[in-house]
Amino acid sequence: MNTSTALARSVVRQIIEAGITDVVVSPGSRNAPLSLAFNAAATRGLIKIHIRIDERTAAFFALGLIKSTHRPVPIVCTSGTAVANFHPAVLEANHTNTALLVLTADRPAMLRRTGANQTTEQARIFGKAVRYFADIDGPVFPMELPLDSLRFGPVHLNLQFDEPLLPDDSTTWLDEIKVATPSYKSRKSAVKLKVQASRGVLVIGHDRGGLSVKEVSAFAKKLNWPIIAEDPLSFPDAIAHASIFLTSAQVRSVLVPQAAIVIGRTTLSRSINALVGLAPLIYVIDPRIATVDSDRSAEKRFTEIPLLDNVMASDDWIVQWRKYSVRCTKLISEIDGWNEASIARQIGEAIPDGSALFISSSRPIRDIEGFATPRNGVTTYANRGLAGIDGNISSALGIASGHLQTFAVLGDLAFLHDITGLIEREDINCKFIVINNDGGGIFSTLSQRGIEGFEKVFGTPHGLDPAAIAQSFGVASKTITSITELKNELAAPIKGVSVVVAKVQSREANAENLKSIYEKMDSI
Repeated sequence: MNTSTALARSVVRQIIEAGITDVVVSPGSRNAPLSLAFNAAATRGLIKIHIRIDERTAAFFALGLIKSTHRPVPIVCTSGTAVANFHPAVLEANHTNTALLVLTADRPAMLRRTGANQTTEQARIFGKAVRYFADIDGPVFPMELPLDSLRFGPVHLNLQFDEPLLPDDSTTWLDEIKVATPSYKSRKSAVKLKVQASRGVLVIGHDRGGLSVKEVSAFAKKLNWPIIAEDPLSFPDAIAHASIFLTSAQVRSVLVPQAAIVIGRTTLSRSINALVGLAPLIYVIDPRIATVDSDRSAEKRFTEIPLLDNVMASDDWIVQWRKYSVRCTKLISEIDGWNEASIARQIGEAIPDGSALFISSSRPIRDIEGFATPRNGVTTYANRGLAGIDGNISSALGIASGHLQTFAVLGDLAFLHDITGLIEREDINCKFIVINNDGGGIFSTLSQRGIEGFEKVFGTPHGLDPAAIAQSFGVASKTITSITELKNELAAPIKGVSVVVAKVQSREANAENLKSIYEKMDSI
């Protein structure tokens, strides 16, 4: 057996024996030993291979897989620029403590800096974005794979493969693989949070810092404070439309809390962060404090949900919050017509129980936060590590591979940015709802609006038809222009991958609509 085959089989064997069930492979020559070893294991039913020709989409697809399966996923690529194309997803994994195992093939170290084809400095190419790195040269991996490090974020193994790269015909190594059943032991918190505030507020970031909805809900029930949730579709007891009515400085002044507990990061609404900033005491619960957010400030910081020693919220405090929520709900119910606010409200209301929902960054996730009514029955996902629009199609498809029925809501630019994610679809049921306002709609709601050159450098109108583009990939697509059509699409069973383009009013009209809604908040 040649050394490259021995190394590849050693790595693949340990991965499978650790209970990992999926791998995402991008084709190439230098990674042939790994690709063929994984393929041999797949023919025995020991692991499932997902093929993606584009390393960037491959890595984001893997992120989606990890989110939906709650297991680490390896990604495999050849040498050279292929490695760099993993970088955006590695950064996202870094900022979400996601268990992404990056396996990059390389030529022997002796060929570096010699002008050898497809050879660059791959060692430590991801810098501090990975929890563990090893530059491996040898016939077998010299120690156990550092899979334990994946509990804290991505791991990078750069594997040097010398020629010959093709294996022998032996399959006896597969007979020796013993697949382990992963065991996850729940930890009981040993830390305590004592807070004596009868007018407190609990703020839950969209990704909850990686904590589960179940454990966050249990903490919220014990705390019994008003809940502001960036993800209203996971917390039915949250205060409805808080990000909307808190845009009023007058309302915020009435609802200044004595203390605020923040779970995860709050990255969607300035109105919510403005309220949190008014609290004399701020407590943060987020496992990332131990990894990427070590300088985050708060009165006290926790990397796990603490035991509570608190007083109950006063009745009049809870009544105040509900009063503003009810008034805002009434105003929002009066929004009619075909616009982005109405679309978000309808998606939140009509998406069927048992569905998964991926929401892209920029306007869609903020609209659902603001206009959807709190409920449960939906499993929500988003890439909130760095909140980029890169890789959203691929992440949604990775998530959908772990669910029977998935909806994905994307803006038009996020859709176009990752259009190559549609090349490989597998047996996946995912319906994409693309909000098409012909450009970067979020910028029309920010301070850049109206400045000279706005349309050219911020608005970036593309003039393209996303439905026609999807059809060119062989994906069933259509364009809708009414709430009735949207209701029908949300109610229809999902079979395979499809795209529904919601063609909406102009970006300027949407910005004016939002401005009008916010201005009404001072009168509630």
